[in-house]
Amino acid sequence: MASVQSESNRQSGLQPQIRQEIKTPAPKRRKINKQKVAPYLFVLPFVIVFLVFSVYPFVNAIIMSFQRLHGLDDTVFVGLRNYKQLIHDPVFYKVLWNVTRYTFWTILILIPLPLVLAVIMNLDSTPYKSFFRSVFFLPVLTSTVIAGIVFRFAFSRESTGVFNTWIGHLGIKPVDWLDSPHTAMFALVVICVWRWLGVNMIYFLSGLQSIPKELYECAEIDGASPWVKFKSITLPMVRPITTYVLTISILAGFSLFNESYVYWGASSPDDIGSTFLTYIYKNAFGQGEFGYACTLGVAMFVIVMIINFIQVTVRGLFKED
Repeated sequence: MASVQSESNRQSGLQPQIRQEIKTPAPKRRKINKQKVAPYLFVLPFVIVFLVFSVYPFVNAIIMSFQRLHGLDDTVFVGLRNYKQLIHDPVFYKVLWNVTRYTFWTILILIPLPLVLAVIMNLDSTPYKSFFRSVFFLPVLTSTVIAGIVFRFAFSRESTGVFNTWIGHLGIKPVDWLDSPHTAMFALVVICVWRWLGVNMIYFLSGLQSIPKELYECAEIDGASPWVKFKSITLPMVRPITTYVLTISILAGFSLFNESYVYWGASSPDDIGSTFLTYIYKNAFGQGEFGYACTLGVAMFVIVMIINFIQVTVRGLFKED
């Protein structure tokens, strides 16, 4: 009898523990919010490509700018020696002067002229607008190499060249366009204006089409002239587009390569047409100075960043309205 009672007491003592274990809920598994994870999955391929093909080469170029490379496996850390060579390199200043002049002239032409063309293409009274838009945009679809070869023959020193033929009708003697320091920059600007005029026009045209027509209608009611509407409505409304075009024009000017290389190759007479990238190409693949070539690339990056930061700051892009 006593054993039966003790067994019942033992079972009754276990019952609260069993009830407690039964009442204890199992840990819940965290469910993945697909709506939050999906955007990161879509962005992940771009992030990987950006890190592998942009960030890694950039960081590696900075490291290589402090080295002297003798082959692929033989590298020597030289500290600031490459940067000291850069400071005392007269070709570097010649190249800097070339790209600065080129950038100045392209900005002077490729901002106001495309804007005027975009205004004309945006008018309802302009006939065949779709045709002319296609014609202006067509040069950018043309191969740079083919366009450069055509323009190189057009600027030929012979009297049969296109430009020498034109000035010959005016009684002017043939000009050696590509080998003269006075005309080489003109030849370079002409091909680049021909190539990028339509692209900038499309940029400005997209900005003009986003301006509400009610603003112009109100201005007409107040008796505003076309010039007043252009100055007071069009220019302020396309300021973000202008800043963007100015920024990419500075970047394109300092990274000019194709047109210059097609005209003169890696070396031009007295470096009259040399640019940063052609000089980098010459040092890296012509002379095997990969460390100094990376130093030139880092210097170009710093210069472009400083200029663009100054221009967006002066234009008030970072200012709150």
